Amino acid sequence: MLSVSNLSVQFGKRVLFDEVNTTFHSGNCYGIIGANGAGKSTFLKILAGKQDPTSGHVHLEPGKRMSVFEQDHSLYDEYPVLETVLRGNKPLFKIKSEIDALYADYTDENAEKIGELQVQFEEMNGWNAESDAAAMLSNLGIKEGVHYTYMKDLDGKQKVRVLIAQALFGNPDVLIMDEPTNDLDYETISWLENFLANYDNCVIVVSHDRHFLDAVCTHVSDIDFSKINHYSGNYTFWYESSQLAAKQRAQQNKKAEDKKKELEEFIRRFSANVAKSKQATSRKKMIEKLNVSDIKPSSRRYPAIIFERDRVAGDQILNIEGLSALLDGEVLFSGIDLNLSKGDKVVVYSRDSRATTAFYQIISGNEKADAGKFSWGVTTTQSYLPLDNSSFFENKLTLVDWLRQWATTEEEREEVYVRGFLGKMIFSGEEALKTANVLSGGEKVRCMLSRMMMIRANVLKLDEPTNHLDLESITAFNNSLKNFKGTVLFSTHDHEFAQTVATRVVELTPNGIIDRYTTFDEYMQNPKIKELRNKMYAVTTV
Repeated sequence: MLSVSNLSVQFGKRVLFDEVNTTFHSGNCYGIIGANGAGKSTFLKILAGKQDPTSGHVHLEPGKRMSVFEQDHSLYDEYPVLETVLRGNKPLFKIKSEIDALYADYTDENAEKIGELQVQFEEMNGWNAESDAAAMLSNLGIKEGVHYTYMKDLDGKQKVRVLIAQALFGNPDVLIMDEPTNDLDYETISWLENFLANYDNCVIVVSHDRHFLDAVCTHVSDIDFSKINHYSGNYTFWYESSQLAAKQRAQQNKKAEDKKKELEEFIRRFSANVAKSKQATSRKKMIEKLNVSDIKPSSRRYPAIIFERDRVAGDQILNIEGLSALLDGEVLFSGIDLNLSKGDKVVVYSRDSRATTAFYQIISGNEKADAGKFSWGVTTTQSYLPLDNSSFFENKLTLVDWLRQWATTEEEREEVYVRGFLGKMIFSGEEALKTANVLSGGEKVRCMLSRMMMIRANVLKLDEPTNHLDLESITAFNNSLKNFKGTVLFSTHDHEFAQTVATRVVELTPNGIIDRYTTFDEYMQNPKIKELRNKMYAVTTV
């Protein structure tokens, strides 16, 4: 279907890919994974023909059509929404445009040409194209009233949905998507997961959303050591099997027979879980060729995120009464009553992410509520990871001196002590002497996590904590919160994070709170809660 031959990519002395040879087959969905900077997005651009390799070439089977999820959100600003989607199927749109042009300048000589084009148009199901495109848009949450609006008049989140519809439209033979779940809500991601899980052609995707990768991928394509290797199975299978493979390699003295039994038991257990999983796709048998011994040792470095507490909190954690917040006259949330219990791990959710951010800012004392009050238990200590952390990095301190700002004893001020926390987040050696003002988004979050570990609070507040992090950091972070013995309040677009950490779901709406002790999936799938949620988001004006 799509093959890559002797592909090499080099920037100066840095080699991203070295003589890569691989093939992507129809009927499979490949999740491209690799550490930050490994070349995931570069590889997709080369496959899509948007960037040239240093050497080698990409070959798409003749007669097959490739579609790419467009990253430039302003590219179609001068076109209406529905036309933007139709333009996703270039051969179909070209014929449609030719027919329209001939009709606009109709002559007897044109008639025969129009007839020929209409035959081709019908063979491509062209007469149903507009209704198919409209249905695709509606499934992605773009209402019919917007279909003839110009793209430039949509907000960023709406544009992303239209561009996803464009990529999917017309059943392309090869579909390439780079981070398609960014800016999508839970319902839209679920629809996209189901669509791709039952898609019959070839899909190649890059995503930091582990739940999405698990739901759609039949193969993981790992970029490491400048090569690409395909492994059968989804992301979780690749991650768990790579951890097991690494452990077994370290156990030099363990008998080969014992190792084989351990591998067989792992595959048996994983296979059973997939069979029971709602994500098990109808079109695939993921387990057909699973072989842990094929997984190669990785060059990846996983951070050591370990949250400990200086003291155990008492029973009184946080009490909120009648809390409300408005933004420019718009109600973000109102009448919030909440009593937090020790050990609760609460995912704070809202259809409007501005509401959750305002909530954290208020209970952290950074903003004032429009009504209501809150009080923290006297035995609590809180640590906060805000959505916008830029104010923490407006200085030229080295990372050692930056982190030292939160030291409370002479021992904690020692460089060895501070470097220990930075080292856990993979800032070792010279990297710990970088200045705070030159860090990337991911590096800033890793510094904030070093700070939180050092503070040793018994309550953690996390507003979109996985933003800017790579899969390795997200996985380590996720595992650390599952093991944390204190109380956690967090908001996240990472489905797997929400499902595996939260023991309680709190939803903030303009008309009050929905509060349930349940898992995230059970909450989102409960029909009675769905009905209640729709009522609670009814328009409120002040």
